[in-house]
Amino acid sequence: MASSTSSSSSSPASKPAAQAAGGGEVQKPLARAGTFAKAFVFSPGTVGAIAPSSQALAAAMVRGVDFSDMRAVIEYGPGCGSFTGAIRAAAPKGVKYFAIELSPKLAERFAAAHPDARLYIGSATEVAEFCRQENLSGHVCVDAVFSGLPFASFGVDLQRSILERTVQVLRPGGIFRTFAYSGFSALTPAGRRFRKLLHKHFGSVTMSKTVWKNLPPAFVYSCRKEG
Repeated sequence: MASSTSSSSSSPASKPAAQAAGGGEVQKPLARAGTFAKAFVFSPGTVGAIAPSSQALAAAMVRGVDFSDMRAVIEYGPGCGSFTGAIRAAAPKGVKYFAIELSPKLAERFAAAHPDARLYIGSATEVAEFCRQENLSGHVCVDAVFSGLPFASFGVDLQRSILERTVQVLRPGGIFRTFAYSGFSALTPAGRRFRKLLHKHFGSVTMSKTVWKNLPPAFVYSCRKEG
C-alpha cells in the first residue's frame, strides 16, 4: 500500500482528489499491479511493497469489526484500493468514508476505480485537518481507521506522529487496524519499535493469524483506543 506521510503537502483544502479526478475506469489486475510496482521503484520509502495487497488480506482487515454503530471511517494509504472495497462493503450505508493518499500516481488510480469515494492527497499526519474539511469537528470524531501504510519503512518520529494523531481523532473504544509482513515485524528494528508504539498508544493490541495468500505473507494488527 502507499504511504500518507508528512513529506508532501495536501491537495487544496476544498478539493478532495476524488472530486478533482473523475472517470470510472475499471482497473485490471495487471495494470493495477504495474502502477503499484512503479510507485515502489520510484518511491520505496513511501510505498512499502512491490504488489497490491490481496483480497485475503483485505478480508482479514475487516474481519470481526462491528460497523453497525459507526458514523465515520478513514483509510490511510489506500494505494490502488486493495482494502477499500472490503471496507466500504462492510460499512452500512450512511457511514462517512474518506481516504488519505500521498502518492499522486496511486491517488489517480484510486480515484478512477472509486470515483464516488472521498480522497485527499496528503499526509496521515494531517488527519485532523481532513476531518475538519469533512465536517467532523474536534477530536474523538472517528470510529475506525484502516491503514495500508508501510510503517516498518518509517522512522520513529513519523511512526509516533501518525499514531498520536490517529488516537486524537478516534473516539473512546475506536478501532485502528493496520498490517505488517510476517517476519519483518519481528526481525527489523523499525518493525519491533512499531509494535511497542502500538502498545503504548492503544489500550489493546492483538495480531491475526498469518495471511499466506498475500505477497509477502502478512498479518493484521487490531488495536482499540482506551475508553
